[in-house]
Amino acid sequence: MSDKFNIDSHKLSLHPIRVSRWLEAKDDWERLKKIYPVYVEISPYGGCNHRCTFCALDYMGYENVGLEFDTLKNTLTNMAQNGVKSVMFAGEGEPLLFKDLDLIVEHCKKVGIDTSLTTNFVPLNKKNIEKCIENCSWIKVSLNAGTAKSYAEIHRTKEMDFKRVTDNLKYALEYRRANNLTCTIGVQMLLLPENKDEAKILALTCKEMGVDYLVIKPYSQHLSSKTHKYEDIDYATMLHLEEELNAISDENFNVVFRANTMKKYVEKKQPYTTCHSTPFFWGYIAADGKVFGCSAYLGKDEFCYGNIYENSFSQIWEGDKRRVSYNYVQNELDIKNCRVNCRMDEVNRYLWRLKNPQEHDNFI
Repeated sequence: MSDKFNIDSHKLSLHPIRVSRWLEAKDDWERLKKIYPVYVEISPYGGCNHRCTFCALDYMGYENVGLEFDTLKNTLTNMAQNGVKSVMFAGEGEPLLFKDLDLIVEHCKKVGIDTSLTTNFVPLNKKNIEKCIENCSWIKVSLNAGTAKSYAEIHRTKEMDFKRVTDNLKYALEYRRANNLTCTIGVQMLLLPENKDEAKILALTCKEMGVDYLVIKPYSQHLSSKTHKYEDIDYATMLHLEEELNAISDENFNVVFRANTMKKYVEKKQPYTTCHSTPFFWGYIAADGKVFGCSAYLGKDEFCYGNIYENSFSQIWEGDKRRVSYNYVQNELDIKNCRVNCRMDEVNRYLWRLKNPQEHDNFI
């Protein structure tokens, strides 16, 4: 089945005006600083109810701190005014633990920001869940096993949480159906040695529930993570699962087996030498209000542009710290040390080709 939402690729090519502005600006910072991200990930809450074995952001400490409501609301308004098109609530904590998420997603829709949510979907807050279904374009649930026993071991939680997730999914799907809503509801599994034999079980469970899609994605070692248990996973031994899982897909349910990303993890080669996506097309707001330009370097001063408690998003994005970061990325950052399969890898491949055209590219 086709990857309808380009999950295993990128969609920056669908924003040609912004890309052309970046390309035509060359090294002119006065023009470059006005290029705002298409997409921003926001961590509204730092605490988490799970301690997953694969967590990339374990080094950030799971602090029980949430963004201040009015500051976040004003920041979103400012982002929308400056061309940010979408946000995903996820980050270093569990976003459903943020008590005012319902009001925030409503505000996003009001100011014209396309909104999404990635969650473990355990916290039972029907108000938040219902408002997210009403106002989000999509919700993706992290469900990394096909049985309660494996789920508890991987998510490092109680087995009863597996039932909570599936019950919440059933409730969400029924609420969507009863209210004739359009929010896409998907599930993702990070493929690990412990759960690879349960991928089919999970796919069949999701299909039976009426979930729209299941993403099977590879692990990627974060540079700062305390977790190194999975950094040597050999996905070449798991690629055979794609055919079996694709057979489960039909017109109502799609398994997106991210084989392209898995193969890149095996190869560990980058066809580019400079990160052109940072600090332009993607942004991150941490639970403490800091704004970053790269998910692989969260917490690093070289990639922190400011704090929304101190300045507006536009002041931060056009500020001097971002200019300094841009110069650092262009002139000092050795991407050989970057995270394999980073969030912007496919985007970087595309931008590199634009900056470094190959022979016959003009023969369209």
